[in-house]
Amino acid sequence: MASKNVFLIWGGEGWVAGHLKTLLESQGKEVYTTTVRMQNREAVIAELEKVKPTHVLNAAGSTGRPNVDWCEDHKEETIRNNVIGTLNLTDCCFERGIHITVFATGCIYTYDDKHPIGGPGFLETDKANFDGSFYSETKAHVEEVMKAYSNVLILRLRMPVSDDLHSRNFVTKIAKYERVVDIPNSNTILHDLLPASILLAEHKETGIYNFTNPGAISHNEVLSLFKEYVRPDFTWKNFTLEEQAKVIKAGRSNCKLDTTKLINKLKEYKFEVPEVHEAYKQCFQRMAAAGTK
Repeated sequence: MASKNVFLIWGGEGWVAGHLKTLLESQGKEVYTTTVRMQNREAVIAELEKVKPTHVLNAAGSTGRPNVDWCEDHKEETIRNNVIGTLNLTDCCFERGIHITVFATGCIYTYDDKHPIGGPGFLETDKANFDGSFYSETKAHVEEVMKAYSNVLILRLRMPVSDDLHSRNFVTKIAKYERVVDIPNSNTILHDLLPASILLAEHKETGIYNFTNPGAISHNEVLSLFKEYVRPDFTWKNFTLEEQAKVIKAGRSNCKLDTTKLINKLKEYKFEVPEVHEAYKQCFQRMAAAGTK
């Protein structure tokens, strides 16, 4: 008989980690979390030996607080977390034959001539073309190296959205901004995609997947739906990319990711992911039903 799966989540106190833990527990899975620093090899090894996981879920790293501008002023720390730490944890898992799922980012691309707004999305095989922020730069570099490991599943999330208005939720962020740009982007609705991450991990899938709902949605479309379903008195203003550049330190990635590979793989497991506009409607309806304002 196959031994039971044991999940160990890195970045134990993080936002996505919390959602993963709740989800795994609701499925009756054996799950542990840790806040051990990924770059500390001895501590990582000790944790792996203690828990003896079959699956590691890496939801740790530096996104910066309150946003990626932080990484511009803390480059060494960002490298330590996003590059050294991520590779070290992957390597320690590899040495022990443990499958690792890395919650990575799709914020390594920006619209270009071959991928204009409304055109084809970026594929998993496309080279990163966005280096406007140090955060994105570290993420693109580490993915290039990490994909060589045979035990790793890399899931590229973008602008993640939860069913509550947590401070890390993309919707919470843009709802609080004085002004927002209005550009279509791929988004990851966690309610739809986190169950898929467990499925892929359990089947020990490996390689890179664009991990977003299919399609792209603009900030204005998101906020219009938010107004319609959650907060009827909500108002907002727009500004241009040029105007935005004056008030931020690091550039922001805007892109659409192609999800064909993900959708086809999930079909094998009879799992469907709703298109992003539909996904947002469902998300905001769940929010409203829960009394979130």
